[in-house]
Amino acid sequence: MSTDSTLTINGLNVPVITTNTVVVGTGSAGYCAADRLVQFGQDDVVIVTDRIATGSSRNAGSDKQTYYKLTLAGPGDDSVAEMAQTLFAGGAMDGDNALVEAALSAQAFLHLVDLGVPFPRNVFGEYVGYKTDHDPRQRATSVGPYTSRTMVECLEKKVVETDGTRVVDNARIVDVLVEDGKVAGLLCLRRKVTDAEAAEGESRFLLIRAKSVIYATGGPAGMYQRSVFPHGQWGASGAAYRAGALGKNLTEWQFGLSSIAPRWNVSGTYMQVLPTFISTDQDGNDEREFLTEAIPDYGRQLSMIFLKGYQWPFDIRKARDGSSLIDLLVHRETVIRGRRVFLDFTRNPMGRELDPDALYPEAREYLDKAGVLFGTPVERLLAMNKPAYDLYLDKNPQIDLAKERLEVDVCVQHNNGGLSVDAWWQSNLEGFFPVGEAGGAHGVYRPGGSALNSTQVGATRAAQYIAARRTGEPLPEEQFAAVATAAVDRARALLDAAVQRHADGAEDTTDDMLKSVQRLMSEKAGAVRSAESVREARTEIAKRLADFDDTVVADGSSRRSIERVFLIRDILTTQYVYLGAMEDYLAHGGRSRGSVLYTDPEGRLPEKGYGDDATVELTDLPEDFRFDLDGGALDEEIQEVALKLGDDGSSVEDVECCWRKRRPIPDTSDDFFENIWRDFREDGNVH
Repeated sequence: MSTDSTLTINGLNVPVITTNTVVVGTGSAGYCAADRLVQFGQDDVVIVTDRIATGSSRNAGSDKQTYYKLTLAGPGDDSVAEMAQTLFAGGAMDGDNALVEAALSAQAFLHLVDLGVPFPRNVFGEYVGYKTDHDPRQRATSVGPYTSRTMVECLEKKVVETDGTRVVDNARIVDVLVEDGKVAGLLCLRRKVTDAEAAEGESRFLLIRAKSVIYATGGPAGMYQRSVFPHGQWGASGAAYRAGALGKNLTEWQFGLSSIAPRWNVSGTYMQVLPTFISTDQDGNDEREFLTEAIPDYGRQLSMIFLKGYQWPFDIRKARDGSSLIDLLVHRETVIRGRRVFLDFTRNPMGRELDPDALYPEAREYLDKAGVLFGTPVERLLAMNKPAYDLYLDKNPQIDLAKERLEVDVCVQHNNGGLSVDAWWQSNLEGFFPVGEAGGAHGVYRPGGSALNSTQVGATRAAQYIAARRTGEPLPEEQFAAVATAAVDRARALLDAAVQRHADGAEDTTDDMLKSVQRLMSEKAGAVRSAESVREARTEIAKRLADFDDTVVADGSSRRSIERVFLIRDILTTQYVYLGAMEDYLAHGGRSRGSVLYTDPEGRLPEKGYGDDATVELTDLPEDFRFDLDGGALDEEIQEVALKLGDDGSSVEDVECCWRKRRPIPDTSDDFFENIWRDFREDGNVH
């Protein structure tokens, strides 16, 4: 089992935890990995996390948060192969990952059921589903707006109360420790050590010596200002890139309309009840119904708002003449015009009574079946989905949609890319397993809810491999001490210099620095990007990163400021890698795809899209909105990215990108039971 000791590094006594496997993160992926390790016979496990109560799994959701899995009800056809093909069809996804996510989806789903997640089933025990985006079947299910939170709570209870796994809280990742391409452990910052305790000799740092690391840190949520990631979800991808882990599909973010205070996706019913979009200046004056500028036709505007409900993510394929034009119009208001955008549920768009006959048949029939072809948006919301109304009453800040407007923006919501993984979710670093959103298992498009399935499948695969193939002791103490000493010395030097500048009279820069780099990413590399804007952002981030060690100022008496020294370095590193990937994508001939518009001066603007003007460009839109679709041209290729460090092992030199053919879906059609059974008896088919 895990043991505690101390390593003295240049006079500082640094606590060390030694274990076979350390799991980083207490979300649905991290807890699942820890539980599966114990289930598979590896109980020498420690979980570390920066804050147990934060993270996307525990704090994010939507109108009806979806979980995606193999069809488990009804007479419709489905198979592992068909589900794998659906995932693979999203483009730029490796086929072995797609097959594994399909094959283990039922096992992962039923594991959650057994732990108490109340997924609905009919009187005969079938888990009835519904169709989600990019889903040809009815594979989706939900337990409401907090599906992932319920998953976390049930997994946490099993891990903590039944398995008895040790959880170390308030430990932020500083570095992933590597020796000869193999993971050796982690260097963490102990967030709760005070300035006074540090002055008395208490170490601000913690070392974990481990044979394997399951990295369930979530996506790099701290990169963007306009974000629906919950507060407290930051990610720790930068440490992995500094350690030599490869990135994959880093250009593929997902954006969508979200409220910004509180942070929440305004998908599903929030759009289907047809709220009014208005914008104001920064002081809340000069009110305008801005959608009407580009979509003056009453019926078309309302129908497009309705369609945003289940076409929620910004999809460039729907920006030419479909519902994603709304996202672009919001972007124009907030980013280009510098205004604020609100949803008003107290009045109908264009100041008119609802006219059902003007709606597209799809919208009219849906709302008719729901019995809500009447009244105001909030009246329709209360009749159609009162829990969605109540949700904002329970948030902080509390908002009553019957009385108050809801401020929204186009926000980053999920990174489909991430750290590159194989079919066992192991990275190019031996013993390092990124799971959940930290791992880049997805492609350009993915069915809604497949991310939750991926957390459970990836965690299960990593645990299975570790339990079968990575037993035994971690790196010997003397070798570990050499690796750890170098990392601790670098971290101490960075922190001591930052604190000393403040002691010499410089003002704490951590808050302003964090806000400015996040704002830069949202403005230059968000849902609308250009070669010029990406280049400008990368130049600025490269300079900030090069100057960081010599310029950052931290108040040594503030634990928040101390933590942000390492947090900002991690975010800057990640931004630098991602911007390098974006630049290379464009140089490789990449065009608009997924949830991103890449400005193309030779492209076309969105179209009016109705009547005789169906294909006529909306020429009063910004030239930044000219684009040309990728059309699947790079679906068969995957971009992988590596960060190159200087000889000192710390300074950033460059980003190297390469393109490879995606791995095909393995052909298992000729699998013969007796052969599979024989191999399974030998090693469980874990190889």
